[in-house]
Amino acid sequence: MQVLVRDNNVEQALRVLKKKMQREGIFREMKARRAYEKPSERRTREDAEAVRRAKKAARKQAIREGLIAAPKKKPMVPRGQPRPASQAAE
Repeated sequence: MQVLVRDNNVEQALRVLKKKMQREGIFREMKARRAYEKPSERRTREDAEAVRRAKKAARKQAIREGLIAAPKKKPMVPRGQPRPASQAAE
């Protein structure tokens, strides 16, 4: 993985690197490898992940076909402005 440092801005390059690593799943893999995982636990986890992926794909397909309503999108609040009281509680 490679990140370019522009104008000696190492902090920005680190942020970009962390974002890339997050997207690739490297942090999740490092956390998983900290301790031994029994084969039975691994199978259980992988089965649960497969079920989660299948449910998510079915939900997205149903939304595309119009069978269920898509979740409501939250309104974007510009940076530097306080959030409305209704969003601050969440």
